[in-house]
Amino acid sequence: MVGQVNRRDFNKRVLGAAVSGGVLGKLFAAEANGSQKPFSLNYIVASCMYGTLPLETILQETPKTGARYLEIWAKRHGDQREQIDQLGVEKTKRLFDQYNVKLGSFTCFKYGLFNMQGEMDLVAQLDGDMVICNSGGPRGLKGAELKSAIKKFAEKLKPQVTAAEEKGVIIGLENHGGGLINDPDTQRWMMEALPSKHFGMALAPYHLAQNESEIAKLITDLGERLVHFQAWQHGMGCMKKLPKEQELLQLPGRGDLDFVPLLAALKKINYQSRTEIFMHPVPRGIPIHPTAEQVTAEINRSRAYLEKCLKQA
Repeated sequence: MVGQVNRRDFNKRVLGAAVSGGVLGKLFAAEANGSQKPFSLNYIVASCMYGTLPLETILQETPKTGARYLEIWAKRHGDQREQIDQLGVEKTKRLFDQYNVKLGSFTCFKYGLFNMQGEMDLVAQLDGDMVICNSGGPRGLKGAELKSAIKKFAEKLKPQVTAAEEKGVIIGLENHGGGLINDPDTQRWMMEALPSKHFGMALAPYHLAQNESEIAKLITDLGERLVHFQAWQHGMGCMKKLPKEQELLQLPGRGDLDFVPLLAALKKINYQSRTEIFMHPVPRGIPIHPTAEQVTAEINRSRAYLEKCLKQA
């Protein structure tokens, strides 16, 4: 009968409306299919790992890292976001299609968390599904004053989350040292203050105490609100110029952080979003190694370590 929709047709329409090929689409599809595949990591490459190399060069390298997704970074960390402005939407989409890579997310700190709607629009046009930014905000607050500030912050952010829901994208909030949302407690409080499937944590272990059990507990506490995971440790930091071998200690398998408990926690929550092997070079904007091939090899070194950890998790 016209106007009636059976359950199967309704589910098909829901899946069709989900973000194609992205995090939301993957989650809906897994739920609809009811299938249980062996847990695996879904890798994404940060364009800034390659400095300011051309977007096309990075797209060529991305599949070699075992990743299907690319995250776009803007100046001062990279300039692929600015390259997209020069290329335009259609040419950018053709480049992604040419190399069989999907856009995952934009990380773009320069606009700030409350000015991301233009980025949301562009991400959606390019078939991506996430924008990532840190909180900023007042520092040094404690106790009731801190909780009150988080509630006010969540209230102020609601229009942005509503916009994300309307555009079919997710806002990933990166915990950042010195920002309002940084340690495990502030992350938990923020998620409680602003419940939405279109808003979650983009977790950066670098900015946390390097305690594997505490980070693992945070992962399990966040559960489905964990929308992006940076495989990134503190090592010897990223604020001062260091010899390359010391700078690379930020990467999984290079520094002292044991990723087995972290991956075990990801497995426990059946984490379906993306994992990004990451570090910051000094100065920002340079590739982590002189050539694209060397950057790719370094990412693969860390990926091999993570896969080994996953077998132990």
